[in-house]
Amino acid sequence: MLRDLERLNQPEMHAPKRRPFLKFLLYIAIFFALIFAFFFIKNYFAPSAKQTWVDKLPIIGTVKHLAESADRELKGEARDRINLLLLGVGGKGHDGGQLTDTIIVGSVKPTTEQVAMLSIPRDLAIPIEGSGWRKINNVNAFAEMSEPGSGGLAASQAIGDLLDAPIDYYLRVDFKGFEEIIDQIDGVDVYVENAFDDYSYPILGQEDNPNYYSRYEHLHFDEGWQHMDGALALKYARSRHGTNGEGSDFARARRQQKILEAVKEKALKAGFLLNPRKISSIIQTVEDNISTNIKVWEIIKLWSFVKEIKSENIINKVLDNSPSGLLVDGRGDNGAYILSPRSGDFSEIQYLFDQIFGTPAEQSSPSAGKKTSLKASISVLNGTWVNGLGGRKALELESLGMEIIEIGNSSRKNFEKSVIYDLSFGAKREALQKLKEETNANIAPTLPDWLKEELAAKNAERRSQQPDFIIILGTDADKNSSGTANPN
Repeated sequence: MLRDLERLNQPEMHAPKRRPFLKFLLYIAIFFALIFAFFFIKNYFAPSAKQTWVDKLPIIGTVKHLAESADRELKGEARDRINLLLLGVGGKGHDGGQLTDTIIVGSVKPTTEQVAMLSIPRDLAIPIEGSGWRKINNVNAFAEMSEPGSGGLAASQAIGDLLDAPIDYYLRVDFKGFEEIIDQIDGVDVYVENAFDDYSYPILGQEDNPNYYSRYEHLHFDEGWQHMDGALALKYARSRHGTNGEGSDFARARRQQKILEAVKEKALKAGFLLNPRKISSIIQTVEDNISTNIKVWEIIKLWSFVKEIKSENIINKVLDNSPSGLLVDGRGDNGAYILSPRSGDFSEIQYLFDQIFGTPAEQSSPSAGKKTSLKASISVLNGTWVNGLGGRKALELESLGMEIIEIGNSSRKNFEKSVIYDLSFGAKREALQKLKEETNANIAPTLPDWLKEELAAKNAERRSQQPDFIIILGTDADKNSSGTANPN
């Protein structure tokens, strides 16, 4: 072969232009080999870095077009909700390195160009198969101990069960990877809403220092725009002993979401992404410190959905224990601090996630965001054996301006907790919130089959107005009951 190449490179009387042509073919071959290696040798790449850089290469524009126009769809694309789980772990060198310090569920709605982020606190107690009720941050660690590499999938399944929604993709990054990627994109710009100090931020490697005060460092953040390198961004995201209202895990979750938004904004300023050396460095970091089930073509298509989304179309939610929050403080069987759903089950959390984007009418209406009327039609059903409970509760709701179109008895009488079924499907959220406040009822994410059958039977018998809400009263609604009113 070498002789053949030498012969081909010899000047020939009848082919004076053959050498430049062969050289050109060689360059083309090398170029395509590099592109092939870049896309297919490894399966994990940094989402923000990879696609923006390669977008600048003409040949990749063709590849991108093929990926986007192919019959293949992203998981969740058909239902217009692509759900991603973002997990942050300490990693090697950290105590409890496989415990999830950060849990954020991101949801992309392609048709409306919206993104939502829901932060789940690590202390939320959930049922874990084989372990009983444990903090949610244990799921990844338990799975990794049982089978290395299975933590991301196990966490996806557990959180999917919690939210009653499929988790399509997961991305797990350790602290080292978080720092390095932010450094590799030359830092991020973050607006600090509250100035705060943290006098107890742990110093890695000093956990057992005999001098107790040498185990911690003092952090200080001023209000306003701050440019943060990887180390500072990690401290801002992890701090949990801050002053000025920044000392809770819930405040920390909000800061973590701000960091993610800042990374996205920096990725759109693509100047640094044109540097192949930086891209190579980021890819190496991803390989060493990130675990994901997202394939290359899926990243390309997903990035095409989210890269143009404006900040005002990003919805930020945090599950917390505030007066209007969905969680309450508690203690586990071993006395450890935990958080539990306020309603006693996960129905309210599931409803929040299901309705996090609102309804199509709310999204497109020019009056979206304005206060809606409390007027709503309600069917009040007594789900207990307490006489008169339905009538008394109906009078209370009527005084709020709500229209009671039915007062009756539920065919099921075993309700301990009142339940609201939203037949407006989110169109009357203010009325729903007021109804919930007045009744302290759970909000059910879906209608049970038995209730669907009863509604269908009613509609078949007569032309009845469908209510906006059905509330089935439980024994918890029997406050100051005298038991002397009418049976309904």
